[in-house]
Amino acid sequence: MEQYKEEFIEFMIDCEVLRFGDFVTKSGRNTPFFVNTGFYRTGAQLRKLGEYYAKAIESSFGLAFDVLFGPAYKGIPLTVATTIAISESYGRDIRYCSNRKEVKDHGDKGILLGSPIMDGDRVVIIEDVTTAGTSIQETLPIIKAQGNVTPLGLVVSVDRMERGQGTKSALAEIEEKYGLKTTAIVTMEEVTEHLYNRPYKGKVIIDDTLKSAIDAYYKQYGVK
Repeated sequence: MEQYKEEFIEFMIDCEVLRFGDFVTKSGRNTPFFVNTGFYRTGAQLRKLGEYYAKAIESSFGLAFDVLFGPAYKGIPLTVATTIAISESYGRDIRYCSNRKEVKDHGDKGILLGSPIMDGDRVVIIEDVTTAGTSIQETLPIIKAQGNVTPLGLVVSVDRMERGQGTKSALAEIEEKYGLKTTAIVTMEEVTEHLYNRPYKGKVIIDDTLKSAIDAYYKQYGVK
């Protein structure tokens, strides 16, 4: 596993973004692990997060695109932090854009926040985590409504590696249904590999009991 992936896993633990216990996902699944990017709360954390996203984007998509789009609300700071990181690390000035939940009818009018999306733009979408692939159904129509644009791909922080609406993984379904390339900074398989029975700061994060719960979860919701 690449070093930046191991560092990112530990970064999530330090920021309390990756947690283990008893949770319910947006899609209604009971899960022993949860990723909440809302716990990135400081400038230093967001700066580092943007660097990890920038690395994943550059590795998978390159930098030949025009706009980074982050769905409201969590996608807003993700787009800002990552476009800054791309500028600082790679010298490429990518525009950022997000949507508003409510259309603004005065001042800076419309549904978009940040840069407008224009004809000919190539767009990469950034999200925190995709479980069942439901959020992309809301995001793509917003982007395509802006004109003759090309959505290139989707990047998330963690690939939960579980089924979407059918038997394939959520990210695989997105690729197949929408023609989007997908990538993640890390997968849950990589998270488990790095943390299982391996002390981090004097504590074993994933012990045998938690590993059994994760295995049971994937037996039920994992890709067949």
